[in-house]
Amino acid sequence: MMARLFFLSIFLSCFLSVGAQSPKYETRAVWLTTIGGLDWPHNYATNATSVRKQQQELCRLLDLYRQAGINTVLLQTRVRATMIYPSAFETWDGCLSGVPGKSPGYDALQFAIDECHRRGMQLHAWVVTIPVGKWNASGCQRLRKKFPKLIKKIGDEGFMNPEDGQTGSYLADICEEIVSRYDVDGIHLDYIRYPDTWNQLKSKRVAPDRKREYINDIVRKISQRVKQLKPWVRMSCSPVGKRADLSRYSSKGWNAYSAVSQDVELWMQNGWMDMIFPMMYFRDNQFDPFAIDWKERSHGKIVAPGLGIYQLSPSERNWPLSTIQRQLHLLRSYNMGHTYFRGKFLTDNTKGIYDFVSKDFDAQPALVEPMSWQSATRPQKPSSLLVEHLTSSTRGDITRISWTDDGNGDTYFNIYSSREWPVDIRKAANLLAVSRKEKVLTLSQWDAGRYYAVTSTDRYGNESEAVQQEGAVLSSETGTAGPVPVADKTFRLPDLHSQLDARFVVIETLQGKIVTTKPYSRERVISVADLPEGMYVLRSLNRKGVTHRLGFLKIER
Repeated sequence: MMARLFFLSIFLSCFLSVGAQSPKYETRAVWLTTIGGLDWPHNYATNATSVRKQQQELCRLLDLYRQAGINTVLLQTRVRATMIYPSAFETWDGCLSGVPGKSPGYDALQFAIDECHRRGMQLHAWVVTIPVGKWNASGCQRLRKKFPKLIKKIGDEGFMNPEDGQTGSYLADICEEIVSRYDVDGIHLDYIRYPDTWNQLKSKRVAPDRKREYINDIVRKISQRVKQLKPWVRMSCSPVGKRADLSRYSSKGWNAYSAVSQDVELWMQNGWMDMIFPMMYFRDNQFDPFAIDWKERSHGKIVAPGLGIYQLSPSERNWPLSTIQRQLHLLRSYNMGHTYFRGKFLTDNTKGIYDFVSKDFDAQPALVEPMSWQSATRPQKPSSLLVEHLTSSTRGDITRISWTDDGNGDTYFNIYSSREWPVDIRKAANLLAVSRKEKVLTLSQWDAGRYYAVTSTDRYGNESEAVQQEGAVLSSETGTAGPVPVADKTFRLPDLHSQLDARFVVIETLQGKIVTTKPYSRERVISVADLPEGMYVLRSLNRKGVTHRLGFLKIER
């Protein structure tokens, strides 16, 4: 079975066209590394001016991510027993201010969350767990003083002891602090495993099953603490790239299950993990069958393998771009997401990777998959969708889309558009904007032939039914925009130009026979329940009896 799947993947990855249709749901993530400012920041925050420069640099990266179709940012938050936010447990990392332990003058985590959400992207706090840095570095030193027996020295590095129950409790405290104080969308655990060099310690040998139980205990403690607080926060990890040896393909001694004691399948099966981002920085038969293996053992959870785009660099393995392109097609063919390691190689457009994903492979936006195993209840749909054609002296023609929401306020909105009414929200190609918090969207153009629809999404990712655009969308100047299909019993009128001085709305047949006249109310809503199916002309009527044609209606029952 595995051989057949593998050869099928080769076929798909070779013959899928570059412009293959993208799915509506697909996790597209990037690791944004802060240690040493590898991805960000590239300048230190020492005063108000440099703080703004540091923040502007992050905003530029986030804009580039969004244009590349990214919907999930994994931001390195706990670095090496140091933080990028003011923590009650650990001190500031030096990547922000240039001085370990010194505040940069702002809360980088809060700033990043706000900016990601403003762009319709999720932010997951990336927490480096077991490694705590150089033995004499500030983070490791402080932790050693706090827990004298908890930290183990291997070479010149410090590691939290995975065999001490205090490790899981302390890491759970940190994750609870993040989730309770910040509106993060996920907690992403990195290096949640035994150190590669653990055997250098002169300690009693522990059986492999027992070692996995120790790591399981840490994962369980963190996950349960987070879920008790906010069950919609997505738990994830970045395991070693290959789960275990396969029947036909060896992991060459480096896998999650036996080499570093990560029983990731159990974590997904037990609901301790909602998503996994395996570090699959390999290619060919060290990538394809192992990626498929993760998917087959995911127990319905989300799999978005990490791609080693750094290997494209001439200073690394100098892979051709076609290697990453092929891997992307393979993952999509098996309904998996994808994650880039790391951000700099994406935004630097190494070997043209940014051009490929932004202009082609991920040119259409996508939603992060819903966590139906946590909750499958659909939220209430928005209401009162209004599409307006406005004219600005500085911006020209503008489309303004607005709506209301009667839910609990903890929802996001997706906007769809097509040339067919009603707009089909099942089609990924109709996605216009995703995960917006604001209840208005302004487009710097006007297209009279387009229709719009809006849905709500709750924190689990469940999407509501759509509220469809009602009636004609007309210019603030007189003119037509139609015919507009109307299936509801009510019809929302446009906000007419003041020069029209409309007091009534006249509905005529195409032959000019008046069917009905209705007052032009402040609410701008009229009933069309009494009209039979057919085509009609919509006209305004002012106090002097002057009429203007506003558009055409098509009543559909």
